[in-house]
Amino acid sequence: MIYDVIVAGGGPAGSMAAKCCAKAGLNTLLVEEHAAVGTPVQCAGLLSTNAFFECEVSDRSVIQTVSGARVVSGLSCEFSFDAGEIKAYVVDRSAFDREMLEAAANAGAEIMLKTSVNGAIADNSGCTVSTTGVSGKQNFRSKMIVAADGPRSNFSRFFGMKRAPVFLSGIQADVPYESDGRLVELHPYASPGFFGWVIPAGKGRARVGLCAEKDTNELFTQFIKQFGPTNVHQVTGTIPIGIMPRTYGNRTLFCGDAAGFAKPTSGGGVYTGVRSARHAADTIAGCIESGDFGDRALSRYESLWKADFGRELAFGVKLFKMRKGLTPEIIDDLCRVMNEKGMAEDIIRYGDMDRPGKIVKKMALNPSIYRVAGKVIGSELRSLFFRD
Repeated sequence: MIYDVIVAGGGPAGSMAAKCCAKAGLNTLLVEEHAAVGTPVQCAGLLSTNAFFECEVSDRSVIQTVSGARVVSGLSCEFSFDAGEIKAYVVDRSAFDREMLEAAANAGAEIMLKTSVNGAIADNSGCTVSTTGVSGKQNFRSKMIVAADGPRSNFSRFFGMKRAPVFLSGIQADVPYESDGRLVELHPYASPGFFGWVIPAGKGRARVGLCAEKDTNELFTQFIKQFGPTNVHQVTGTIPIGIMPRTYGNRTLFCGDAAGFAKPTSGGGVYTGVRSARHAADTIAGCIESGDFGDRALSRYESLWKADFGRELAFGVKLFKMRKGLTPEIIDDLCRVMNEKGMAEDIIRYGDMDRPGKIVKKMALNPSIYRVAGKVIGSELRSLFFRD
């Protein structure tokens, strides 16, 4: 049997790709290495409203809603805002991912759990994907592949393709903690090149974590001390920063974290992952209809995602690099500027977790912010926004 498409990975990007392909009438197989999707948990579980609704799920997995944020500089300043309406959802990722996978199955996709991909080849006649799973070693044939198998995607290795240039490692623990359930806490001092977070996760509980390029264990150990000696669940994960140089080739399209689509400003990848999955399914349907599987036909996928969110990701990489130049003292001064009249209102009005360009542009042109951090970020941001 030859499938139209094999999807590797049962996370949000893979499930959405399989769902969209199946709904388009394509014979679709999804393979997932774990016995259950969403485990082990490798995500903070905080989704913007846009990301949540893009996934087309119910509210069964929601354990908390968030309407604002609190920024703690680590020296003496704090800044907070509350939009007064839901801006993000905290979800149980196991339940969330399971619902998305069930939707793919209901759309007609065949699902194989506990099945690892250990090889793939592609030629003019199609693709062969080699797997090892509960049914032993098997080879499956397809016309195309969607690689949605995470930041360390095996398919980039199978086909000799370059991956994202930077990888962050993250650690998160569930801890007993009473907080303002409306607000996510951001702690930039916790990780010099990124930030730490405290995400409310139901009454009396929070998810405390951080990401870093190096010394992650040491930074996390120091950060979590302030929340007491007890944690009830700890997870680790990897976040790619920067897009792989080419996201297509060898009859394969790379989606989500496998392509490096995590947002460099927050590390979140559900929104871009699901959006990329839709574009992948659209491209695959066109290739199968035309019978053209060459790189020129596949390149339409890259054109679609670039037009959708490519500029925001490129902008995010710039911000990620600028973040490294922000000392604790500069961050503390910026925090004080954020407390100036009208700043919180601007964030509420223009802020968007998935597309932060608009609010960052507005803030970068604020004379007070430029005065504090102009030497570090000013000229680069201005050139970024006004290069055309």
